[in-house]
Amino acid sequence: MSDQDKITPLRAPIPCPECGKPSQRATFPFCSPRCKAVDLNRWLTGAYIIPVRDDEDEDGASSPSEKDS
Repeated sequence: MSDQDKITPLRAPIPCPECGKPSQRATFPFCSPRCKAVDLNRWLTGAYIIPVRDDEDEDGASSPSEKDS
């Protein structure tokens, strides 16, 4: 048994969000550099978007015209 086999993981491996294989420490939360690159490509091409609300300002307060109505 090598020294690497004796190391207890800090947490149980979670599935890779891309392919479902167990995640690896070096590429967490992904299982491989390939899955990590696939996810990055989806962000860069606009496949993933974070929804925003149009009815709120950047600071979270509503506009004065909405309060007067």
